[in-house]
Amino acid sequence: MNVTVLGAGGWGLALALLLNDNRNDVTIWCFDEKEKEEILLHRENKRCFPGVKIPIEIYITSDMSEALAEAKIVVVAVPSFAVRSTAQNIAAYLLEDAVVVNVAKGLEPDTLRRFSEVIAEEIANDVVVLSGPSHAEEVARHMPTAVVVSSTNLEAARVVQVVFTAPYFRVYLNEDIVGVELGGALKNIIALAAGAIEGLGYGDNTKAALMTRGIAEISRLSVAMGAQINTLNGLAGIGDLIVTCTSGHSRNRRAGELIAQGFSLDETIKKVNMVVEGIPATKAAYQLSKKCGVEMPITEAIYRSLFEDASVRKEIKKLMCRDAKMEE
Repeated sequence: MNVTVLGAGGWGLALALLLNDNRNDVTIWCFDEKEKEEILLHRENKRCFPGVKIPIEIYITSDMSEALAEAKIVVVAVPSFAVRSTAQNIAAYLLEDAVVVNVAKGLEPDTLRRFSEVIAEEIANDVVVLSGPSHAEEVARHMPTAVVVSSTNLEAARVVQVVFTAPYFRVYLNEDIVGVELGGALKNIIALAAGAIEGLGYGDNTKAALMTRGIAEISRLSVAMGAQINTLNGLAGIGDLIVTCTSGHSRNRRAGELIAQGFSLDETIKKVNMVVEGIPATKAAYQLSKKCGVEMPITEAIYRSLFEDASVRKEIKKLMCRDAKMEE
């Protein structure tokens, strides 16, 4: 099958390699012409994936029309801030029966919409969401991984399930697109807090308490917005939360650690050198919690630390040492 991956960052490249392993005809579209030339020269992305070679049969271009000319599946693997503009840019080139697969995790800050909703506002094609605990660095190295796909059109999701499934990449079908997307977006906020705990020198007990209460508040907001609780208890919820809060690959956990160590928000983003999706997600989730009347103390603590110049140390201590209700 002809598959185009929009984005040559870590996740886009990892999925392109996976799809190539599955004997698809894969094209990668690069936003940056200079990065495209460097990838063509070295057959690797030295910024994201040094040492991971891109097979010669994967075609690489920066021409959107060329990239989408024959694509039956189009993978949107761009940073969250570029999802809407990318959907707008591809609308004129998409084949009528092409399926769009979004793998970006987050919420649009201004509208508070999920990304499948954002894309659907710009194009008429079926949109499938792929999410779950899946660091690009490990997928690219064929480490066993399990994810979920979801869509309002389950037949489109089944097609994507078949195309992406590999011996090292198990793909489950989930009917709850709301829960799948919210689990992927909100876990990044908890990962920022987990990183802050690391940066402040707290231990495993503290992190375990944070993660457990984190999935509780993710579930509260998600269910209030129409999600199913079972989704949040699965790969798209607690699975993604675990990997993002504990892994050295996690840019959100790393960002929280740096902020707790005293670096400013701008310094942190520069040091991480990748988009930290949890930062805009925190602002969006905070607004949604107020709109839905849902208590989200971890999100509020991170929001105050990021956007109201509150002390991270004081916010985390207040959060973890507050009076507990006598039930979970």
